[in-house]
Formats: sequence, C-alpha cells, structure tokens
Amino acid sequence: VMGLPLETRRKLLDDALAKVEYPVLRSTAFEAKPADLIRAAKELGLEGIVAKRKGSLYESGKRSGAWQKYKIQQSQEFVIGGYTPGNPFDALIVGVYDGDALNFVAKVRAGFVPHSRREVFKRLDGLKIEKCPFTNLPEKRRTMWPLTAAEMASCTWLKPVRIAQIEFQEWTPDGHLRHSSFAGLRDDKDARNVRRE
Repeated sequence: VMGLPLETRRKLLDDALAKVEYPVLRSTAFEAKPADLIRAAKELGLEGIVAKRKGSLYESGKRSGAWQKYKIQQSQEFVIGGYTPGNPFDALIVGVYDGDALNFVAKVRAGFVPHSRREVFKRLDGLKIEKCPFTNLPEKRRTMWPLTAAEMASCTWLKPVRIAQIEFQEWTPDGHLRHSSFAGLRDDKDARNVRRE
C-alpha cells in the first residue's frame, strides 16, 4: 500500500482496526490553520505537531516535504554560572535561583555558530571566579545530564550575573533541561530574579 495516497491508506487502516476486538486509538485527520494548531498543542502541553500533505505517498527511509514536524519549544531565561572548555567554550553552564541557592539545570551546547560563540565569550570576560556558584554541584545522583566532580575540575566558573535566553523541550523529573539551545543574551532582568517558570 506504500504507493497509495495518504487518504486511501488511512481508510484501509480504519477498515482493519474495525475488525480488532480491543480498543485502538488512531489519530484523527483534520484541517486547521497552522497558528491554531500550534496554539492548541502548546495549551495541551504536547511535544509538537506532525503535518502530512494530502495525497502524499509513504516513502520509506526518505525525507520529503510531504511530512513536516514542528517541535513546540519552551523558553525562559537562565543564569550563566560557568562554561566547559572549548574554542572559546564548549557549553554554557546555566541555572535558576531557588531562594538564595543557584541550582544547575543544564549544559547548553546547541544554538551557537562560531560568531555568536565568540560574541558571548566576550560578554563573559572579567567574570571569572574560583568557586562554583551552583549549590547543587557536583551532582549526588547519577543523571542523564550530569555535571560530575571530574568534569567540574575543568570548568570555568563565572560570577552569576549574565542571563541567557534558552529554548528547551521540557524539564526532566530531576530538574534538568531536555534538548536545550541557546537563543541569546538578556540584559533586561536581574540575575537574582531568575526562577524556574
């Protein structure tokens, strides 16, 4: 059935599922404006949207314009408390305040091009400090996104006054960011007021 259009394949699937004894939930096809779909996906807390062009064929193992994915990203500001070594750095180390405690939440590598990496590095000049500003480091539990004591030895720590806008997919149960990406620096807020939103 790979050579059949999407609507025909969906009809065949409906016919096959009608014969199944246990309940199977199938996504519903509907039309709406993209902005309305994105707004609804955000309100429902969904990861994103998959759009399929009417009449499209199934193309196994190929990328075509017939199917599009749109990820819903969250975004908020985070305090920059350090960076990992690189050229001029590999990742920003960011966190949020919980009362007076600055808590580590992510190492952010994505979202940079060489020019933006150099520009951010310039803005961090003169902020180096000796002691790690994050109260929850090194991490006691092994997590998927750890900052271990061994890795911390090579980090450069910064006075926590600069703020970065970070986009991310979600918060993990252990308080880290999943799929984080640098979006820019912020100068419109005091770092001490940066909390988890």
